[in-house]
Amino acid sequence: MLGLDACGTVCAAPRIVDLSFILDPLAAEFAQVNIEDAVVAGQELRLFQRGNKRHIDNAVIRYSLSAVLDGLDSERANSMTPIAIERFNLGTIRGTPFGFTDAAALSNGDMVFSAVAEDTEEAFHDGPCVGAGIGIIDDRGRLLSFDRIEGTHKVEGIHARLQGEVLELLLVTDADSREVPATLFSACISR
Repeated sequence: MLGLDACGTVCAAPRIVDLSFILDPLAAEFAQVNIEDAVVAGQELRLFQRGNKRHIDNAVIRYSLSAVLDGLDSERANSMTPIAIERFNLGTIRGTPFGFTDAAALSNGDMVFSAVAEDTEEAFHDGPCVGAGIGIIDDRGRLLSFDRIEGTHKVEGIHARLQGEVLELLLVTDADSREVPATLFSACISR
């Protein structure tokens, strides 16, 4: 964990923290815990659980941000139950389900996410990407949209910024190969 000052500059040496107090209880909820992203939205920490071909188990897991921060400051935090777990079925392409890969919180509490359909039955082993998409989940946990992206770019990173009625996106790919450089795409969505 890095301490930041009011301007967002790192102001303290890194500190190793134990996240088992929020992650261990998830083993009772998911066959394979695979947290792909965490965002802060309002007073919540939201974790994105990624499913796979064997366990189609995408979810947004919500925690009280202040409780998680208190746990991070504690020498030994007690296990923490999420405020809510919202499960999402993002559909399939050629029999392969879409799974979360990254997310970004907007100022209104909505979350923009990327997802890919990766042909693998394991949470931590890569497989061929057969499709990707971008979606929006509102502050109340409702899936507002999910749109597929042309081609088979494995989008693993997303940055989103709302400019009036236009959602500006930056997307980063991962070809799962050291020989293939990542690609940065930009896109806009009118809301």
